[in-house]
Amino acid sequence: MQDAITQGVIFASLLDRPIHARFDQPAASSDGGALLLKAVDEKLGLSAALARSLRDTRDPSRITHSLSDLLRQRIFALANGYEDCNDAARLIADPIARLLLDRDPIDGHDIASQPTLSRFENRIDGRSLVRMGHALADTVIAAERRRREGVRVRRITIDMDPTDDPTHGQQQLTLFNAHYGTWCYLPVAAFIQFDAEPEQHLLAYVVRPGDAHASEGAIPLLGRLIAKLRDAFAGTVLRVRLDGGFATSEIFDFLDESGVEYVVAISGNSVLRDHAEQLMPAVRARTADSGVTEHDYGECEYAAESWNDFRRVIIKAEVVRLGERTARENPRFVVTNLRQTPGWVYESVYCGRGAVENRIKELLYGLNIDRTSCHRFFANQFRALMTAAAYVLFQQLRHEAPRWRTPRWAPCASG
Repeated sequence: MQDAITQGVIFASLLDRPIHARFDQPAASSDGGALLLKAVDEKLGLSAALARSLRDTRDPSRITHSLSDLLRQRIFALANGYEDCNDAARLIADPIARLLLDRDPIDGHDIASQPTLSRFENRIDGRSLVRMGHALADTVIAAERRRREGVRVRRITIDMDPTDDPTHGQQQLTLFNAHYGTWCYLPVAAFIQFDAEPEQHLLAYVVRPGDAHASEGAIPLLGRLIAKLRDAFAGTVLRVRLDGGFATSEIFDFLDESGVEYVVAISGNSVLRDHAEQLMPAVRARTADSGVTEHDYGECEYAAESWNDFRRVIIKAEVVRLGERTARENPRFVVTNLRQTPGWVYESVYCGRGAVENRIKELLYGLNIDRTSCHRFFANQFRALMTAAAYVLFQQLRHEAPRWRTPRWAPCASG
């Protein structure tokens, strides 16, 4: 009977030596997989780039933990499911936690305590946060450019979406949001997608006051990302997809002036609903016959009072049927400068925006990016950026996985 099994696994694209997992050592940890995230981080240079964004104003004679170590400790802890600084109390001598900071896992110095981490988070300033935001985007873009060396990228799609971050204390700038019906922050996340690839890469995560309009800060953020992508991928077509909260005259003017493709949802009004009504009789007749949801597409030229010009609006005329529920009419509208057929624009382009909601759920429920429980607003933005960095490491790790060589299990009988 075998009492022990040992497996050697080689992650050739990340590490230059085998990893041996054993479970009979006196100093053990349950977070061994984090070593792969460390390898990814070293390959990307992500935490190093973020650390260069910080200013160290501490007395050098009193420093035990460098800013780089504190930053890496928090990023790796967040990635491992330890989103609170309080978790440092039981991880302070964890061998893997030490190893992640390049310390001896047995005899190395303990990692930072909760009070040290809390001081670290609350010392952050606004300019450092701006630099960190740039560093995060630059690192991701550089990694994707290297990955596609020699491969033509035809189109990059930028998706931005807001989400609510409910708060339950006295955090700065936590305000009541009538749409969500709660006191919250209203962060916005930005992702990019290359051609028809399924992966959407996180580029930015900006925490905003709870009463912010969905479009607040969108133009500076989009402008920054568009400039970076054009520098890295010259000649590539850029496309922007946004939901209805971004449908303002300022954003439409900005998108037109930027020379990008765009599809932006817009709320219905009496004028647009009148255009949709021209399509509804045929849809109503079909759904009455079939008993299932039916829809049809059309288009019109439309200009709101605040717009400078008419723009193309795609119309989706739809009657929704769900089980035994009463049929519900559901007209939808999308503003675009694309010239393809209405059905193709809506289904092949705009509907793809829904995948971003799954990425945001990964951030919320996989990494708890909404654990913004610090009093200072800047500290909460800092936490969100460190969590975003942990998410980027996971995304890059997923890219590396197919390149690994995993040998067969090699059991060895115990003595």
